Amino acid sequence: MDQISHDPFGQDPASGTSAEDVAYNRNESRDSLFLMADYRLQGASEIQHVRVRNLSSGGLMAEIPAGLAQGELVEFDVRGIGWVGGKVAWSAAGRVGIAFDRVIDPMLARKPIGGGTRSPVQYRPSLIKK
Repeated sequence: MDQISHDPFGQDPASGTSAEDVAYNRNESRDSLFLMADYRLQGASEIQHVRVRNLSSGGLMAEIPAGLAQGELVEFDVRGIGWVGGKVAWSAAGRVGIAFDRVIDPMLARKPIGGGTRSPVQYRPSLIKK
């Protein structure tokens, strides 16, 4: 899901459109990726693992086979970003769209993990001549 310039959970006072209508008119780019993340229902302690298929500054799309109810409050732990609260904007065919309740930097999820400053050296076996 994408960053929405107004309250993503209510109605846009300027245009009178609801969050569901705005979802069809998004214009912010989404970063397609394959990323594992954790999620939980807001206030719950049970954590589930999910695959994130795209990510933007305003939300994400994840594979959740059982689906979630539209409007349900959730929290996602995205690598490089941490826990982010949001609301289920849509749910269909084992995928859900989440509208975050704050803006994130999706490029942080793309940063390499680990503390190395360079790539490991690759070794090639030497050929033995007879």
